[in-house]
Amino acid sequence: MSEEKITSCLAPSFLPATAVLEMTYACNHECLFCSCPWEAPNSKFGKNKEMNLEEWKSAIKMLTEMGVCNLAFTGGEPLLKKEIFEIIKFASTCKAELIETVDGSLVSNIINPKLYMISNGRIVTEEILDFCKEYDVHLSMSLPGLTTFHDHTLAGNPQHVLSLFKMAKEKGISTTVNVTVTKKNIFELYETISEALIAGADSLLMNRFLPGGRGLKYTQDLLLTTDQTNEMLDIAEEVLSTAKRYGSVGTELPKCILKRDDYEYLSVGTQCSAAIDFFVVGPSGKIRTCNHSPIEIGHISDIEAIKSEDYWKKFVMKNYHPKMCVDCKLLHSCDGGCREAAHIFSGEIDSPDPLFL
Repeated sequence: MSEEKITSCLAPSFLPATAVLEMTYACNHECLFCSCPWEAPNSKFGKNKEMNLEEWKSAIKMLTEMGVCNLAFTGGEPLLKKEIFEIIKFASTCKAELIETVDGSLVSNIINPKLYMISNGRIVTEEILDFCKEYDVHLSMSLPGLTTFHDHTLAGNPQHVLSLFKMAKEKGISTTVNVTVTKKNIFELYETISEALIAGADSLLMNRFLPGGRGLKYTQDLLLTTDQTNEMLDIAEEVLSTAKRYGSVGTELPKCILKRDDYEYLSVGTQCSAAIDFFVVGPSGKIRTCNHSPIEIGHISDIEAIKSEDYWKKFVMKNYHPKMCVDCKLLHSCDGGCREAAHIFSGEIDSPDPLFL
């Protein structure tokens, strides 16, 4: 997400301020690193009937009334959802309560939700950019390498994505470049981030490859070592500091593997924000704590029941720390890495992060 996101200081409900809305299971890329749970080998994750226009409108209205003030439209590829533009238009008219602390007092404002779209960029056109401009949609697009782009996605090309960043900049559209870093593309990470920022991307969202979805088949080829993870962070900080832009790492890292903590332009998190800062509504309306997670907790039509579900509460109460971390002096500010990646890769939510394996 962008550094400009709005976050409720006191939510009107138990829900986090950000909802990631997966519009569709469909995608026009076949990314090796894809973590969508329905793409996992021999997946038991059911592709149930996708919600239609009216169901999505009803869901979004309910979420915003419950205090959700950031809506991120993703997929799959969200632009493959036939009704996506009508859904976003409707979302732009909704109202959410934002409660903030101002000069020591709580102040409530009714606002339109902040809108985001996360796309691979392949079918983004000038008309779609104009739509983003009109409805103030922050656009994130994926760039997993330059010479390695096609090796990772099996479709599209990096020059098209770079041209879109340039065009978006000219139109005054806020954008983020999403870079998933793997063992195959880290050698050109400096150039990848640089080209995106030169083209016009305003910020960087960088993710390390995490086993999950289709990516489970390619773990040995893509998973970074701890040394490569630190190299990834140093490269990103160097590019961002030169460009005077800001970025963040999208998934938490174990604090004990970090060789430095003085990044100025790159935000590096060590605590999980699933079910606390954001949650996911899948294409069929099933709720998950995180987009990596294959665990469907319940349906949005019975959203109040979610807060009582054990799996949801594990994340809210942070009852998931790895056994190897229980005596660590860093535990108060670290969750031992990505809990969902650990769960998927090793079978238990309190397993070690794949980085340790």
